[in-house]
Amino acid sequence: MNTRFAKLSIALFYALLLAVLPLSAQTDTPPKDWFHLNQEADGYAGVSSKKAYEFLKNKKSRTVVVAVIDSGVDIEHEDLKGVIWVNPGEIPGNGKDDDNNGYVDDVNGWNFIGGKDGSQINQDALEMTRIVAAYGPAFEGKTEKTVAKADLANFKKYSAAKAVLDADLAEAQGGLKQYQGIADMLDKVLAEAKSQGIDEIKGSNLASLAVAEGSEVAEAMGMVKMIATRNPDVPLADIRRSLDQALDYFGGQVNFHLNVNFDPRAIVGDNYANSDERFYGNNLVEGPDAFHGTHVAGIIAAVRNNGIGMDGIADNVRIMVLRAVPDGDERDKDVANSIRYAADNGANIINMSFGKGFSWDKKVVDDAVAYATAKGVLLVHAAGNESINVDKEDRFPTKYYQSGGASSTWFNIGAGSWKKAPKQVGGFSNYGKKNVDLFSPGVAIYSTIPDSKYDNAQGTSMAAPAAAGVAAVLMSYYPKMTAQDVISVLMKSAVKTKEKVVLPGDEKTVKFSSLSKSGGRIDLHRAVLMADKTFQ
Repeated sequence: MNTRFAKLSIALFYALLLAVLPLSAQTDTPPKDWFHLNQEADGYAGVSSKKAYEFLKNKKSRTVVVAVIDSGVDIEHEDLKGVIWVNPGEIPGNGKDDDNNGYVDDVNGWNFIGGKDGSQINQDALEMTRIVAAYGPAFEGKTEKTVAKADLANFKKYSAAKAVLDADLAEAQGGLKQYQGIADMLDKVLAEAKSQGIDEIKGSNLASLAVAEGSEVAEAMGMVKMIATRNPDVPLADIRRSLDQALDYFGGQVNFHLNVNFDPRAIVGDNYANSDERFYGNNLVEGPDAFHGTHVAGIIAAVRNNGIGMDGIADNVRIMVLRAVPDGDERDKDVANSIRYAADNGANIINMSFGKGFSWDKKVVDDAVAYATAKGVLLVHAAGNESINVDKEDRFPTKYYQSGGASSTWFNIGAGSWKKAPKQVGGFSNYGKKNVDLFSPGVAIYSTIPDSKYDNAQGTSMAAPAAAGVAAVLMSYYPKMTAQDVISVLMKSAVKTKEKVVLPGDEKTVKFSSLSKSGGRIDLHRAVLMADKTFQ
């Protein structure tokens, strides 16, 4: 799931600089462990895990397996290597499928977007781009009146995808040009400062830079002053480095995500037209960029109370790693196979911090979701980061089956902030009274990243694993609880607030209860107290 930058004009850049500045350069930041805290006791609307563990300290627990379908996980991370799932039926490195599950040496999980030769997919196109590329040769220039009736449904899908693709590509191309222009101006000022022996230039000392009237540097100073004077204590070099995030984002959109001529699938070597094909990929579960998946895994399961890094929410859990999410949109076939693998190999919970606006083969995912549901697996899904009402706009995958009915073990999560009302909801978070179940911490979340490092990230991608971690604690300490029981308890124990909150993507305020089915935010302590009365 990719973070979407807002449309930015140069005039608005200074006001939206926090979108690209690292949290370390911002002043309005919470404690690193805020998502563990309790609003009433600590002043932060976390999941109340600290209070929960005070209640659970004399109780026994069982190990719960959480499958993380994501970009990959650094399984050697100092704070994760002790909690990575190990396939008990597989002998590592012998080149055999010891447990006869169809996957060779799947010691810690499986990578469905890698090739047999060890190659890896990193970037991929968005689903709408793939739809336009697939149907374009047949439908380009056609109208509903000129296509055959048998092709009408696919034509409508193509037309909807093309309309969004054309608009997004124009926006990305404009954004890339705009940010590159700002970066070029900053580079000129930084180079001039270096030539004058100024080691650190920022808003507070910008006036000390001697600039020749009419020079290129003087021209650049207009924009730089606008940025720097509103962030006087942030070095221009830090701002320049942060701009690389925007340049990488827009560059990735133009070159990969929205490029109809880009298709890396040959790396995998499967028959992509066969959605029922299951046995492809490799066992290299980290992948080329495991930032997202490693961050997600840490929120759920980073080793607690070891004195390093940070604490995950669950204390007796193993992370099964399933790599299916590239830098771009995941493919339905890979998602379906990941869900089936998790269900077949002992996962109690599946975390799915991804989503998209179009689906290529919804049925294959529906069938996998139904399969996992029948096996009692809890499927925790991120609601998405587009600030939209998902009761009115589609996001895939979904709990609703194309053929009718819905999964009873699907849990859809919006992102909450550490702030009090009216800013208690992440401004990016999707919402929906019908299709979002509750809100969970998803803003400024400090967690594990590759190479035994740690950093902040935000999104419903972070809110979902926080909820998955809470669910894992319940399943661990109260093993009689089914997936449906967990959902029921978390919904009933959710913390309600009567205060209004800012509607994501808008300036108006609405009742917090109108944004999700539960009308509240997750709370492990309250859930544990409720579970303890019924599931001893």
